[in-house]
Amino acid sequence: MANIYKNAKLDLTTASETTLYTAPSDSRAIVKSILVCDDSNNGSDLTVTITDASSNVFVLFDEKAVSGHATVEFLTHPVIVEENEILKVTAGDANRLHVIASILEINRD
Repeated sequence: MANIYKNAKLDLTTASETTLYTAPSDSRAIVKSILVCDDSNNGSDLTVTITDASSNVFVLFDEKAVSGHATVEFLTHPVIVEENEILKVTAGDANRLHVIASILEINRD
């Protein structure tokens, strides 16, 4: 079993749902942090979801606001992402938000 420390990064150039991280089929992951920065003067919001292996969608944050030129830590506690689950983000506005997730991937092999 291997522990793999990684991060997932996105510059959200669209207001469409975008995959931030997918857990491999042989691993579970602990998401320790989701940092979101708005690099505009305007502010925006972000929705964060997890899609499970049966395509059920669970909302972690629904249109959480981020002020202009601010960085926000979304998590107060770690989130577990199981095998094949997908962490997705949707920006309220294009070209404003950057997202970085800090992840510990635990491989069963």
